[in-house]
Amino acid sequence: MKYRRSPRFRKTALGATALAAVATLNAPAAADFLTYRYHEYRIDQPDYRAAKGHWDVVEVPERYRSNTVHAALLHTGKVLLIAGSGSRREQFDAGGFTTLLWDPSNDSFRFVPTPQDLFGSGHAQLPNGRLLVAGGTARYEVPGGDVRRAAGPMLVRNDDPDRARTFRRGTVFVGGDGRRYRSVRAFTVPAATEQHRRGRTAVSPGEGRTFVEAVRAGRGQAVGAPARYRVVGPGGGADGSVEGLGGRITMAKQEYQGLRSAYEFDPVAERYVPVRPMSEARWNPTLVPLRDGRVLATSGLNDAGQLVAGHNETYDPATRRWSAAPDRSFPTYPALFLIRGGKLFYSGANSGYGSTTEGRTPGVWDLRHNRFTPVPGLAAPRLTETSASVLLPPAQDQKVMLLGGGGVGESDRATARTAVADLRARHPRFVDGPDLPLPGVRYLSSVILPDDRVLTTGGSVRYRGRNGSDLHKAQFYDPRTNTFVPAADPTVGRNHHSAALLLPDGRVATFGSDPLFGDSRNSEPGTFEQRIEVYSPPYLHRDRRPVISGGPERVRRGGSAEFGVTGTRGLDRFRLVRPSAVTHTTDVEQRSVELDFVRTRKGARVTVPADPSLVPRGWYMLFAVDRAGTPSEAAWIQVT
Repeated sequence: MKYRRSPRFRKTALGATALAAVATLNAPAAADFLTYRYHEYRIDQPDYRAAKGHWDVVEVPERYRSNTVHAALLHTGKVLLIAGSGSRREQFDAGGFTTLLWDPSNDSFRFVPTPQDLFGSGHAQLPNGRLLVAGGTARYEVPGGDVRRAAGPMLVRNDDPDRARTFRRGTVFVGGDGRRYRSVRAFTVPAATEQHRRGRTAVSPGEGRTFVEAVRAGRGQAVGAPARYRVVGPGGGADGSVEGLGGRITMAKQEYQGLRSAYEFDPVAERYVPVRPMSEARWNPTLVPLRDGRVLATSGLNDAGQLVAGHNETYDPATRRWSAAPDRSFPTYPALFLIRGGKLFYSGANSGYGSTTEGRTPGVWDLRHNRFTPVPGLAAPRLTETSASVLLPPAQDQKVMLLGGGGVGESDRATARTAVADLRARHPRFVDGPDLPLPGVRYLSSVILPDDRVLTTGGSVRYRGRNGSDLHKAQFYDPRTNTFVPAADPTVGRNHHSAALLLPDGRVATFGSDPLFGDSRNSEPGTFEQRIEVYSPPYLHRDRRPVISGGPERVRRGGSAEFGVTGTRGLDRFRLVRPSAVTHTTDVEQRSVELDFVRTRKGARVTVPADPSLVPRGWYMLFAVDRAGTPSEAAWIQVT
């Protein structure tokens, strides 16, 4: 796949036109202008590009500009950019849900019909090459100052063992004091279950949950204590078999509410395929592949705006069904990595919603026995919200790095701390890494490159870029030397709702950013960043690179395959890189696996590790890397 750079202003030495413009400026302005022009000239020079790389902004036609919140690389080489309502209440109310397909090989775009608001969903690569997308937004938050009607969750019980009850939106619940509340969406309550023991029959009522708001506005409709409610209207159960059990119904802030819906996105047909919904509604969940091909869904806010405390579930792509998984509670979008033995490592990184204390401790989770072992040693342990984390290359080393982060919620605290946990150790613990060359950063993106370095880019010092605190910086982390070195500076700022991923041609694409404010004084509303910026690392500014040719499209775990390789200045290594599925700078998919190989007359025979915890089934990018660290363009192979 050939890449092309987007049109960009050509930087040349100052000519007569530029000098004439400078002559019309006062001295300070002229100095700034000259400094800017020299910088533009300098970063376009071959020696600079060869040392630090180069950024280009993709020209996205106006009709295709959207608010990218989720980004996933598909095995077709295209990138799925999911906006849903794009973090915009007016789009949600209008039903304006969007998904964009971008082809980086020719910068073409196409909208894909989007069935529901997938803003706030989770996603994971499936063994067959489809992308599982689950959860999303059922209702937007209502800030405390905007609440006009008292609202809260309602538990609905059905004592009828013969049938489930389905209720439409607007179903009314009436309390003993005459206050009336209505459901904000349709809901279903399962039938009661009967158990027969020793000649006796015990009935356990079916239970469902909905969210209600007062029919009348005003604080007088708030209820501070639990109460019972009768259900009126169609399906209400005049026989008394259905009743509501309400908790506190208040004028407090109403949180986002999640969807139960799930879809597989088919990269070949380029469409969403509905599958069985989850048992829990989820907004901002994490979906992580397991060693057996199933996918774990955890955390998120439910359809009442409450954190899903435990109640995890797994999706089986063979049956397209969900089943219960071990209970464990995390804040929203927890960073969970599949590690040796099929266990999961929680780095501590998350997007924020949830308890300020519970579920934030990093550790190793043994799903089989539902045993969680904390991993100690992390400096600034309370500054892990909106941090980045990555399974360092190669994945065989089983080291996870945590980078930056901030305090809980809208805290102004941020850290430049990095730390690495060696998960091969008998008793894993974090060891301090080098500080980021930044003043402290939230929302940092970290992308594994095929040369075994990690590009870190973007982020802001303050919550959602307040006070104009976006960091227009990028740097490489080298796991072999445990050091950071500068990369070329991006031109587009990235904070909340941003993403970055590796492309098959070796470039890195960055998307999104949702600042609260548009200026350093916090006096103007922010604008969602719709530009795509693409980084070409230094290895793309060398005179030649390896080329992979031939070879099979499928390779089994533990098996070998031969590939032709030409154009190399000495073949050094092969890397198998899993494609990303990223949101909120959290990417638990990406991993780079070292492959054993032997040289052949036309190229090399590579062997894929047999460990399913190291190489989950699915599609991967195969890179050949020469002794100078220059990678080939990727060949796509499916590991079976």
